Amino acid sequence: MEISTLDWLQTTEGARLLVHAAEAWADHPGDPVRVASVVRRLEPDAEKAAAATTQAQLRVKAVAKFGDAALRMFFTPDALEQATRFRVADHRAARLAAAIPGGSVVDLGCGIGGDLLAFSRAGLVAAGIDQDPVRVAMAEANLAALGLAGAVLAGDATTLDTSGFDAAFADPARRGGRGRVFDVEGWTPPWPWVLDLLTKRSLVKVAPGIGHDLVPSGVEAEWVSDGGEVKEAVLWSPSLSTTDRRATVIGVRGLATLTDEDAPPLGGGGVEVREVGAFLYEPDGAVIRAGLVTAVAAGVDGGLVDEHIAYVTSDASFRSPFARGYRVLEHLPYREKQLKAALRERGIGRLTIKKRGVQVVPDELRKRLALKGDNEGTLVMTRVAGHGTALLVEPF
Repeated sequence: MEISTLDWLQTTEGARLLVHAAEAWADHPGDPVRVASVVRRLEPDAEKAAAATTQAQLRVKAVAKFGDAALRMFFTPDALEQATRFRVADHRAARLAAAIPGGSVVDLGCGIGGDLLAFSRAGLVAAGIDQDPVRVAMAEANLAALGLAGAVLAGDATTLDTSGFDAAFADPARRGGRGRVFDVEGWTPPWPWVLDLLTKRSLVKVAPGIGHDLVPSGVEAEWVSDGGEVKEAVLWSPSLSTTDRRATVIGVRGLATLTDEDAPPLGGGGVEVREVGAFLYEPDGAVIRAGLVTAVAAGVDGGLVDEHIAYVTSDASFRSPFARGYRVLEHLPYREKQLKAALRERGIGRLTIKKRGVQVVPDELRKRLALKGDNEGTLVMTRVAGHGTALLVEPF
């Protein structure tokens, strides 16, 4: 999109066309050709009509990440794909605001401003910089659309002197022409730049799969999940860190957090490996990524089913924001032929298969089991004390 077109979409006439485009998407969902035809009848200029059509579609898609605010914002497809969910961004911004009350932060590579909006909402003096002038214009438009204060500059974030700000934030690009880039050396800006930034007061969003061995000494690594999905890891520089590893879980009832200080050692008087009890607990992905599974075990008065497997078991029933709980109904045969017979005997025709630490492909196994019956079940296939085990469970 040209910046002139974006400017036009913010006029009264452009805003009216966006409303019509949104109504067309509501009337003809899943039919972009028909939507485009409806919009073109209202606006003969092909570029303006196409821009309004695209923005209306992206706004609807963006509601999952930005809530109702998305219906007033501007996006590019790539920027929306890369943007942080607002609940995750708001958590990060609130934590930074608590560390530097009323302070200033610069977003190095702000894109369309998703994180910039969160910093501003949290009461921080927020500024952003990005090389793409269209994204800069969209970030400015999004700040204005939501009535938030902030400044945005077009330029190279890697050359900006951040000493005038209380903190700096960065979210290196982890996508290339062939998709996701898992090697930190392939990020943009590159890993050495990230390491240098972390010597200052800063926070950096990184891939959830980042290895613990890559985290510099004194830097806190926080893994964050939202709605049961691990969304990001954040590296907090030594001047902002409060622990070494943290797992933060955002759910419908709010936010909960664990740190390495909550996690006793495995063995040696801490958490032990034990037999499967009456209940099984599946730790949240952020907890697993952070290596804090023993904290879940300690919280439910339980132990691990295997020293290398992230399943916790206990004889007691607990509700925890950090794990999903299951009641263990019975042990079933692990071998496929006998397992198939056991499931048929119980009339289980619909089966959820969960696995960890075993070579099982749930969809393929489900087909081979040829399930029959009116009952529904949940099967956990894992290792217990090193041995393959099948557990019939029910969530609670």
